[in-house]
Amino acid sequence: MYRVAVLGDRDSTYGFGALGLTVFPVEEEEEAKRVLKELLKEDYAIIYITEYYASKLSSLLDSHKNIALPVILPIPGIAGNTKNGVTRIKKMVEQAVGSDIIFREEM
Repeated sequence: MYRVAVLGDRDSTYGFGALGLTVFPVEEEEEAKRVLKELLKEDYAIIYITEYYASKLSSLLDSHKNIALPVILPIPGIAGNTKNGVTRIKKMVEQAVGSDIIFREEM
């Protein structure tokens, strides 16, 4: 059975444990890189990672982008939304579908 993991700083990931997700709080970039590499070897279907660490580990995430599972999704951290996560997800959708299907008309 597949599991769901959340990787990021303690304050951003703490509440996800109450939802039944496996939480991996980290304090620095090297620790996050080590934990993410371990998670990629295990049976996780989805790995949520805070935008801060997603930006720090972008080369590792890019090397994994053509692999179906686990799906790695950036989420806003306690510091707020940097929009890097939305941009990464948009690129993933464009690659999978072949075009930008997210159209938002400006008001």
